Amino acid sequence: MCRIGAIKSTTPFSPKIALELMLPQQEGHDNSGFALVMQDLAGAFVHYKDKPLLSMACTDKGIQLVNAYMEQHGFVQLAQWVPDVCKNQNLNIRAMPRYVFRTYDLPEIYQYRSQAAREDFLLDSRLELRELLSVDNNGYVYSFWPDVLTLKEIGDPYDIATYFHLWDDDSRLLAKNIVVQCRQNTNYDIVRYAAHPFFIQGYTLCANGENTFFTKNMELQKSLHRGYIGFESDSQTFLYSLHYVLHELKWPINYFKHVITPLLPEEAQERPDAKVLALIRKSLANLEINGPNTIIAMLPDSTLVSVCDAKKLRPVVIGRDKNLVAISSEVCGLNAILPHRNLSEDIYTTERELITINNALEVKRWKQ
Repeated sequence: MCRIGAIKSTTPFSPKIALELMLPQQEGHDNSGFALVMQDLAGAFVHYKDKPLLSMACTDKGIQLVNAYMEQHGFVQLAQWVPDVCKNQNLNIRAMPRYVFRTYDLPEIYQYRSQAAREDFLLDSRLELRELLSVDNNGYVYSFWPDVLTLKEIGDPYDIATYFHLWDDDSRLLAKNIVVQCRQNTNYDIVRYAAHPFFIQGYTLCANGENTFFTKNMELQKSLHRGYIGFESDSQTFLYSLHYVLHELKWPINYFKHVITPLLPEEAQERPDAKVLALIRKSLANLEINGPNTIIAMLPDSTLVSVCDAKKLRPVVIGRDKNLVAISSEVCGLNAILPHRNLSEDIYTTERELITINNALEVKRWKQ
């Protein structure tokens, strides 16, 4: 099993806390990788929250390709964070030559366009950069979005954190929200794009488990949106379904649960919204998921989401104190960062509910 986690705090914190949440769950790791998505940033990027931040790993040639692309398309670099890496030869990490975390000003013409137009432009730019760097394996673009930083690497999570000095509480790298996973994708080839969390247009998602309906999900999603690409992991389909339901269809979050784990027809018939549920099941049948899995997601407004498969075959627990809420695959992770919390307030997401946590740390439980 994978191990996944998320932390939401009223004050910015460093990735060190996320690592402390994950490393006690060591039996769920296989030393194959570590990745995180940080949102609502402080530190080096606190003054650029409305500016797109490019997160990528690349070769020296990749840097040249990206620099030329950004200049040709009218992007102006504003700030960057350059990791001071630890080049200890004994670390278990497949490091890339260069890591890029840069904020840019949009081309002037897009500064006056609608939010939707800017979102589409940033998506298309990321896809073009990804294609550009794919030639000769010159790099990987993980996200290009305002107030979001993504780091992914292959190797031992502890060593990866050592390499990037994530244990040091660097005040330049802080956020109020972090979604994290300590394991690469081991059902397919180990590649950086396959590492959770996945990201598209402000939506972040990681999962613990498998999706046995992966093929039918993928075949439909490829026809739904140009951004639904890659599919290096079966869990990417969860992200694309979340994005499609909320961003494209603009449905409320609770309908995401109805799409991925619909009620049985005999159960749905007893409800006042039976006709709506029947239409959802009929029209989006190929987005239903199956198999043991737990999902943690973060929305563009930084709301955290916890949801499980219809049989609850993977663990997940939510714990909190006054200033912080965390979601973890195992309770030992919560014990590490919230040792003095009220254990009676821990929440174990059930098979028929969807849980959200907003920026005021209010936990809401929605029953399907």
